[in-house]
Amino acid sequence: MSDLVYKAKPYSHTFGDFEIRRWYAQSQDVLTNETWQTSGLEYPQRKIVVGAAIKNPFAGRFESDLSSVADNTADLGHEFGRRIVELLSNLDAESYGKSCIVGLNGEYEHGNAFLTTTFANPVRAALGDAKSWIPSTGKRGVPGTSIDIPLAHKEALYVRSHYDTITASFDDAPAPDEIVILFAVATQGRIQARLGGLSADDISGKDGLI
Repeated sequence: MSDLVYKAKPYSHTFGDFEIRRWYAQSQDVLTNETWQTSGLEYPQRKIVVGAAIKNPFAGRFESDLSSVADNTADLGHEFGRRIVELLSNLDAESYGKSCIVGLNGEYEHGNAFLTTTFANPVRAALGDAKSWIPSTGKRGVPGTSIDIPLAHKEALYVRSHYDTITASFDDAPAPDEIVILFAVATQGRIQARLGGLSADDISGKDGLI
């Protein structure tokens, strides 16, 4: 028998003011479009979703002031950014989006409290000081509920080729008193996008729109 003893790296389920039960990571490499067209494609489109099942501090009650969450998610954003960059494996993200699934003992607004700029700005910084508005969506649901996370170009919202979606679901979350917080990125726009509009190569990068 080996004398080596495995020792788990110390960890805690608490993260700042929040309790996290599970972290999730989803990655896919899209090789062609739906009709198997690869012309002009230099590399696959990688789509990544990072999520966390977080205990909802407002579950089961109405709270008029949600600032205890909305103003205290910067560290959570930094951790999301770190995990996303790790999954990108030296690739650059070109588009992004965020979402939430709120367990049935909570309000949709509880999930939105986690998705404010306090949370999002550290992710922006991790992805290269991205400028554009981050598209967002959310819903209430049960374990296994799927969510479509919208994507848009991280530097200029008007880049039509990068309007996209990735779908995620989690077999055991959210429990009634939980919220699943999600952030998604993609390394390029839709494969074979051909609807015109502002090109990613023509971005001015000044205002987050063009």
